[in-house]
Amino acid sequence: MKKLLVLAFVFVWGLSFAQGGKVMDQLFLKSKILDSERKYAIYLPSDYEYSEREYPVLYLLHGAGDDHTGWVQFGEVKSIADKAIIGGLSTAMIIVMPDAQTQKRGYFNSLEGDWDYENYFFQEFIPFIEDTYRIKNEKKYRAIAGLSMGGGGSFIYALRHPNYFSSACPLSASLGALSFDDYYQKNIERFKNIRKDKVFNYYSNHEALSVIKNQTDENLKSVRWYIDCGDDDYLYEKNSLAHIALKKRGIPHEYRVRDGGHNWTYWRSALPEVLGFVSEHFHQH
Repeated sequence: MKKLLVLAFVFVWGLSFAQGGKVMDQLFLKSKILDSERKYAIYLPSDYEYSEREYPVLYLLHGAGDDHTGWVQFGEVKSIADKAIIGGLSTAMIIVMPDAQTQKRGYFNSLEGDWDYENYFFQEFIPFIEDTYRIKNEKKYRAIAGLSMGGGGSFIYALRHPNYFSSACPLSASLGALSFDDYYQKNIERFKNIRKDKVFNYYSNHEALSVIKNQTDENLKSVRWYIDCGDDDYLYEKNSLAHIALKKRGIPHEYRVRDGGHNWTYWRSALPEVLGFVSEHFHQH
């Protein structure tokens, strides 16, 4: 009888790995901060339903024009994560993909004060996710990554909230205008009723080079950084400057410039490396 039970367990375990992980992309929570239902997608590793263990988590942010389904539909997150885990490149982890496209676009609180997405992300979304799923809710088991707008979101979130994330992996990150004047002129109609010093303060708190400059060495070094941007990407210059800023500060980080542009072909090829990179820290603990 015991032998039959063991064989049955092995069969179920093997079947779960053969089928891979599970993705759900029409989930939601009700946000009081944003006064709306906020959708999200989630990847659960293949053994999630058959184990009682807790898992590390990667928050994976989409770019402008996509929503929480972007990494599912175009990024092939299930297939890539399954292969990385089965092949031993990545530890089994939960991957969470929030929506920052509905109603308003972006991962930050608005300057006008009418859309506090960053507050929502840290005060409602992360607590909800880590209470709902079996997640190790400590910094050392929590990582963040994203592409383009989501690359900028992941970079600034980790810079501004280093106590939350053990690793941050911005891909082709949108890191803000090259100068405040460029930023102001591009948004001059939006800011016509707002004092310029208030706009400057907002810009400084959301532009990567300014945030790096104003952050302490201790906080910067508490996060493992992986920056990746293609050599044909239009965002290449600002990503290079962020790398140089970290280098000048003596902040350890990985910096990758590969052949490619601002497209899903590039980001799909980057995701296995991201999973392997964040897993290195998960494994240390």
